[in-house]
Amino acid sequence: MMKGTYVEKLLRSEKKATIRKGIFKPKYDEVIIHAGGKPVAKAKIKRVYYKKLKELGEYEAQIEGYTDVDGLISELKRVYGHVHDDDYFTIIELEVTQRLDELVAGDPYCGLKPADIARIALRYLDTELTELEKRVLLSLTRTNSIRKTAVVVFKDINKRGTVRRILKKALQTLVERRLLRIRATPSTGALGEGERSTWGTGYSSVENAEESGYS
Repeated sequence: MMKGTYVEKLLRSEKKATIRKGIFKPKYDEVIIHAGGKPVAKAKIKRVYYKKLKELGEYEAQIEGYTDVDGLISELKRVYGHVHDDDYFTIIELEVTQRLDELVAGDPYCGLKPADIARIALRYLDTELTELEKRVLLSLTRTNSIRKTAVVVFKDINKRGTVRRILKKALQTLVERRLLRIRATPSTGALGEGERSTWGTGYSSVENAEESGYS
């Protein structure tokens, strides 16, 4: 979870990294950034490295959106309390690849990967999902493939339609809850109206999603 002020800087490319106390090794090359109780963007991890507090310099200040290293150190002390010069920090350089408040309705799965939808749904819809839905979505976080998930969960490649329906339901619920937002277009009008009116076209290629690349 990232504070809203940090996220705004990241979306404007004023901030290009996040610095965390301790040693962290990200599981994925691409991450979903959360703020204010919802997912806000996808970002590619460009580089991960480690430095002691006393080793942080002007470069780290710049990519964190500060004018000098003193400003960066002051903020780290404010966030983490008392820190020592020899404390290690993880510097994760990021590049925002997709905003999650500007999804494109006409694309398969609104331009998201099945694994993205699955991760977000498992985080925000956990109490509403059936055990089967959770199993399917968890498998998708690992395979990012409808075909592979059908085999893993059902032992039957012909169950791809079931996997797609679960994925579609999860995405529709996320949009209806405004956890994800579809970009308004001239044909859909205001954003709220567009969210309700674009499901027919937004999923025009989902039911026959062999061409989507995730079948």
